[in-house]
Amino acid sequence: MKQVIHCKLATKFLHLGFFILLTFSASLQAQDGDPVKGKTLYNSNCAACHKLDGPMTGPPLRNIEQRLADEQGLDREWLTAWIHNSMGMVNAGDPYAVKIYNEYNQLPMMPFPQLSDQDISDILAYTAEEKKAPAPVAGTETASGTGGGDSGTSNQLILGALALLFGLLAMALVLVRRTLNRFAEAKGVIVEGDKKDNIWKAFVQNQFLVLVTVILLLLASAYFVYGYFMQIGVDEGYAPVQPIHYSHRIHAGDNGIDCKYCHSSARVSKTSGIPSLNVCMNCHKSISEVSEDTYAEGKTYGVDYNEEIQKLYAATGWNPDEQKYTGEPQPVKWIRIHNLPDFAYFNHAQHVTVGGIECQTCHGPVESMEIMSQFAPLTMGWCIECHRTTDVKIENNEYYTKIHEQLSKKYGVEKLTVAQMGGLECGKCHY
Repeated sequence: MKQVIHCKLATKFLHLGFFILLTFSASLQAQDGDPVKGKTLYNSNCAACHKLDGPMTGPPLRNIEQRLADEQGLDREWLTAWIHNSMGMVNAGDPYAVKIYNEYNQLPMMPFPQLSDQDISDILAYTAEEKKAPAPVAGTETASGTGGGDSGTSNQLILGALALLFGLLAMALVLVRRTLNRFAEAKGVIVEGDKKDNIWKAFVQNQFLVLVTVILLLLASAYFVYGYFMQIGVDEGYAPVQPIHYSHRIHAGDNGIDCKYCHSSARVSKTSGIPSLNVCMNCHKSISEVSEDTYAEGKTYGVDYNEEIQKLYAATGWNPDEQKYTGEPQPVKWIRIHNLPDFAYFNHAQHVTVGGIECQTCHGPVESMEIMSQFAPLTMGWCIECHRTTDVKIENNEYYTKIHEQLSKKYGVEKLTVAQMGGLECGKCHY
């Protein structure tokens, strides 16, 4: 009887131990967290004020749980309480909470009571991941111009093969001619002399042919000289290397930033202006390095985006470690791309605000340009052609209502072009 009781007790203890083991393993699994889910939670809740590997509005969060445990002796329970209600801990006088609060300019951290323990475990699992080194990008040397690459090598091989082929053909022709001459001498065949000199003498003696040839040469020379001089001052395709690389492809293309956010004076001024570096710092106070994918894209263009951001910090005098300005900015010597002669007047506000012209009309698809270049020739003929073919936009534009009614009756049309409204008058562009 005792053996039966002991057997039943042992079975119950075994089941109880198995249940405790399952519960403990489940809790461990829950505490481990999922870094994939944690990344999503981190980006939506933490990334606005924290970076993983550097200070921002708040402290860096890489390995935050392990660092707090090693340096301050604080556990997961303290960290969870801080995330749920940081100001409650500050007001309660928690020493380390007060220290962090004062160290970061007494900016209160937003409470996150909606985050569950599992959510916090997922976030901490993501912050505990090791920082990944940027993967080397294939073809970087070719893209940056430091290596020849496969295409350069193949072109050289093709050119070398063609040169060798033409050399062999020339040698073959020389050998064939010598063989034929020897064969003719052996057979007693008389070979006529070279008639080249006779042809030139006949040409020189024919005054009509000489006159026509001279006229054709003069006309061709005048055509090429005229074309050469007409290209002076036309910088279409000009793409200088700027002291700080700026990718319109990323900012205007991928991120969809409106052109007039940076070039705000284009709406109200004659010039579009060079954006102040403070406009850049509106975003780059928080963005000190790009993502791994963006970094790899930059390498294909031969650019290290993170180094360019550091140049921006040096120019503005921003210390990313202390998150404040040093008061020692450095001037940036930008290179002008679009430049009109002094005698030509162009008003951005007239075209952008009144005319409703898109920036891409004159500057091309800037949203796809890694390096900004001059898209249009900006010549007088180019401007005149645009004025002749562009209709004036009068919808919701009271400025043109009265004059449009009068001129449309004069020309008998429904829509007026810029030229019909005086856009070809000399005084419109020259003063």
